[in-house]
Amino acid sequence: MTSTEIIVAEETMDAEKRTQDGMYVTLLGLGINIALTVGKYAAGFLGNSGAMLADATHSLSDLLTDVAVIFGLSYTSKPPDEDHAYGHGRIETLTAAFCGLALFLAGLGIFFGGARSIMRSLQGEILPYPGMVAFWAAVVSILLKEALFHVTYARSKKLKSPSLEANAWHHRSDAMSSVGALLGIGGSLIGGDRWAVLDPLAAILVSAFIIHVAISISWDSMKDVLDTSLAPEQLDLIERTALCFPEIKDIHKIRTRRIGFYAAIEAHILMDGSLSLKHSHEIATSLEGSLKRILGKHSLITLHTEPYEN
Repeated sequence: MTSTEIIVAEETMDAEKRTQDGMYVTLLGLGINIALTVGKYAAGFLGNSGAMLADATHSLSDLLTDVAVIFGLSYTSKPPDEDHAYGHGRIETLTAAFCGLALFLAGLGIFFGGARSIMRSLQGEILPYPGMVAFWAAVVSILLKEALFHVTYARSKKLKSPSLEANAWHHRSDAMSSVGALLGIGGSLIGGDRWAVLDPLAAILVSAFIIHVAISISWDSMKDVLDTSLAPEQLDLIERTALCFPEIKDIHKIRTRRIGFYAAIEAHILMDGSLSLKHSHEIATSLEGSLKRILGKHSLITLHTEPYEN
């Protein structure tokens, strides 16, 4: 087996390990979301809580995004092929965008549902105050979804997965939604009919947080789709890394973008024209290895060598 074949085999194994790790935490979230969605809808109907029904809808959107993330992860692990020379990382970017959109729609649904209840209250309608079953459903949801957020977020950083990170924030927003529902339900239980309006008011306040997170996730995904360059500090790091090699006199025409969880870099490096082709190639290969150690071993790096003229 050649060295190139060994590298390809190792990267394939890494991609498969990454997929397995991502799948594990996502399947865990899927199971919890199924249980929470069913339990919240039951508690919302039995406890006459609009906030809990809205929270249940949010958990349903979590469930759908879990399915989308599983689909995305199953494809991003595939190696490059004839039709996808840069790999399948864009699928994960689109999955993250879908998560953001689902989160945004869930936030809007919660907002308008709470607004309608408040309007009915202002028109003199007495809103039904929720029961204790809705209160305890909110407590269980907060504990489970906050724990799930920390597990998923830690795994997303380890795997550098935008779709997992988006899904983690979806779990956190569901926990915050349940906090709002808990406050509204608790206030309504204490105050009775007079404070029943706290239930939909809490839902509206939480929806603002959900919509903010959704816009942030969708914007980050849009930047990847538009081939936005890496951050300025990363570009500076690429240049400084290249100039650490004494043979490299300059680096220019640096073009970068992010494809899913990895980076793609193209650059021209200038070296003494008297260097042999073999030596120049060895230096370029060493620089490529250094950049992969810094930016991730799955990074796609293309270096063009040029003779340096002072």
